[in-house]
Amino acid sequence: MSHTRSALSRLTRSRARLGAAALTVALVATVSACGSDSSTDEPKAAAATSAESLVVEDPWVRGTDGAKDATMSAAFMVLDNEGDEELTLTGASTDVARSVEIHEMAVVDGKSVMRELDGGLVLSPGKGQLLQPGGFHLMLMGLTGPLRAGDEVTLTLELADGSTTEVTAPVKAFTEEEEHYHAPGTGDHEH
Repeated sequence: MSHTRSALSRLTRSRARLGAAALTVALVATVSACGSDSSTDEPKAAAATSAESLVVEDPWVRGTDGAKDATMSAAFMVLDNEGDEELTLTGASTDVARSVEIHEMAVVDGKSVMRELDGGLVLSPGKGQLLQPGGFHLMLMGLTGPLRAGDEVTLTLELADGSTTEVTAPVKAFTEEEEHYHAPGTGDHEH
């Protein structure tokens, strides 16, 4: 009988040691997982987006007073890529127009024509692009109402990486003559 008690006592102690050993292993594993890799505890820096590298200066939108076609207008500005990587402006949107396209002026069959730019407007690192009358510009089509000098238009510029940036552009008076744009008061477009 005492032999059986002694065997039961040894079995109970062995189970207790085995349980304690398992608990120790589990605690060590948990502590190791919490403190072994400090880099996973630190927040990772978010990758810079194209919108963070894009600087927009001097935006403005052509007013529709006196325009031949008051359903369309154009937005102009200076776009600077201050980042280290190329970025591409792929589109834009605004509440004042049904659609916005990036347009360029090109010579086709000896005539200067305005057309949508395929593939977006690419900005090299450290470089800029002027969006201006007679050159690249954002074409606002299907205006929802007149644009008068002094109004403001909010444009959302869309970039190839999916990032966006908002621009508020004042509306300025502008004239159209012979199918292309002329800034008022400039003598550089005499006909």
